[in-house]
Amino acid sequence: MLDLKNVTHIYPNGTKALDDVTLSIPKGMFGLLGPNGAGKSTLMRTVATLQTPTQGSIQFGDIDILKDPETLREQLGYLPQDFGVYPRVSAYDMLDHMAVLKGIASKADRKATVETLLNQTNLWDVRKKAIAGFSGGMRQRFGIAQALIGNPELIIVDEPTAGLDPEERNRFLNLLAEIGENVVIILSTHIVEDVSDLCPKMAVIAEGRIQLEGAPLELIENTKNTIWSKTIKREELDAYRAKYDVISTRLFAGATIIHVLSGDNPNDGFAPVNGGLEDVYFSTLAATRRSASAETAAA
Repeated sequence: MLDLKNVTHIYPNGTKALDDVTLSIPKGMFGLLGPNGAGKSTLMRTVATLQTPTQGSIQFGDIDILKDPETLREQLGYLPQDFGVYPRVSAYDMLDHMAVLKGIASKADRKATVETLLNQTNLWDVRKKAIAGFSGGMRQRFGIAQALIGNPELIIVDEPTAGLDPEERNRFLNLLAEIGENVVIILSTHIVEDVSDLCPKMAVIAEGRIQLEGAPLELIENTKNTIWSKTIKREELDAYRAKYDVISTRLFAGATIIHVLSGDNPNDGFAPVNGGLEDVYFSTLAATRRSASAETAAA
């Protein structure tokens, strides 16, 4: 179990990236969903011991992460959003080098580790190829291979499917699902489908705060009879936004489809929506924006 209590981080320029974050994350896949700039990467770097929060505590099992970061690093696998490697080195040699850095001194043990990971991530056939020649999906699979060195108990992946084509995304998510049963895996992303496909537990972060947490299916059930949909003309959008709590818009076949949040049927041609996680996410962000506007107006 990973426990974060009252974690706050303020950068030297005064930006409050994290604001009193409290979370308990059990074994399995946990989705941290939020827009760009919400504080996801700051939180992941903090848990990964790459920066120290301004205040708060983080505990992983018996390890106090802030007091004993080295012990946590022995049990950590981390795939950051911007994962850089030596591009002209082969996948095999790079993993072997990283295994040395992770403390696997025996050449035989490293060989077994590297070969297992290359097969597990479906990179065996390109093991001698320079990483510079890898596709985006292959680089992400290599990234998770290096994160798995040493059989970590805590794995953090930050925006892992951004920029991947649908086939590579599915391959990568299937790989995460295979390894996510007996360890804590935090999937930090702004892509709703990644969380809905993989995670039995999740939280939404925005403005540096945890705005919502729970099981996706339960959160979706809570939106029942509150989300309504209508197809309108694009030039009508501003008028509908002025009249209704529009939480999302999308185009389909040239038409604009809006989803609004309302406890009662707004009539006016709206139809009820069998809400999904996307509606949970967008309604949460809409509530966050309203709250932020109210705080600004009151200041």
